[in-house]
Amino acid sequence: IGNVSYVSNTLAGRVFSDDVIRITFKKEYDLGYVYAFLKSKVGNLVLQTNGYGAVITHIEPAHLSEIRVPDAPIALRKIIHELIDRSFILRDESNEMIEEATRLLKEELQLPPVYEMGNDSSELNAYNVKLSALNLRLDASYHVPIVGSITSHLKKYAAEVTTIDDKRISKDIILPGRFKRVYVGEGEGRVFIGGKQLYELDPSNKKYLSLSQHGDRIEKQLELHENMTLITCSGTIGKVALVGKHWEGWAANQHIIRIVPASEDVAGYINVFLASDYGYRLITRHTYGAVIDEIDDTHVSRIPIPLLKNQDVQLQINALALEANKKRYEAYKLEQKALEIMDKEVIYAK
Repeated sequence: IGNVSYVSNTLAGRVFSDDVIRITFKKEYDLGYVYAFLKSKVGNLVLQTNGYGAVITHIEPAHLSEIRVPDAPIALRKIIHELIDRSFILRDESNEMIEEATRLLKEELQLPPVYEMGNDSSELNAYNVKLSALNLRLDASYHVPIVGSITSHLKKYAAEVTTIDDKRISKDIILPGRFKRVYVGEGEGRVFIGGKQLYELDPSNKKYLSLSQHGDRIEKQLELHENMTLITCSGTIGKVALVGKHWEGWAANQHIIRIVPASEDVAGYINVFLASDYGYRLITRHTYGAVIDEIDDTHVSRIPIPLLKNQDVQLQINALALEANKKRYEAYKLEQKALEIMDKEVIYAK
């Protein structure tokens, strides 16, 4: 509980489950203001202390109605609201750019909806696999027909289909080893995040990893750098994110594989393809494990990726993804400024 979002164009009109509480406001400026308060460390802590439940924690609308919100001057509320509103406008613009990049990819490769590529007219969920195509994998999920359909289609419409480990695509593919973590307090170590937080602009529940105990491992394996593509590889497989400037130097756990792009000219393109419905199928086909799903760096290295016949379109897709990432960084800075004002001039105002 306690994750907070502001409904902008991206979320407007979407349907959410009953595990999400909606709050509306009489004054528009209170929307961004209350969001910032509930997002702040103090406000979020207050929000979470209202939780109940021994196994699954819950809060109810009645709990929210009892939370006290600082009664700041209207002028200050408007300043905070405008910063938050502008932050979410930039996020919407970023999302639109990614959608446009994905549209260009589909158009250039003449890709039909992914569900059409997996159509199978037979009532029996069974299929033949050539012995030469087994690739030492006997698990049926590795050989699902949709993967072959996607790969064949890419070969037909792309200039070339290579793999992620191609030196034109990536410099390195990093899967950190497992280790016992030593955590420290905020400001005393390196910010440390996990796969659950990949889709968050400013990840909640950040931890801090000891530099004295893990400095060498952080530098060689765990550290994140702008324009890396991240893929979750344990538990939930195939979540894909592009590292923004504000995550530069942070660390992520061993359940995330890092793809270091060969150059800035392909960094965004890699991310757009792997984050698409087609890339997701090509990632998850490698899943193994009876209890906890896993993939590793060897699997990621073998994922097919198309090089487009029209290089200008490929560069345009790449540029859109990188510009979208920059907008998310600007959005992050605006939200942090709003939170700073909330702390200094509202919560801890003298």
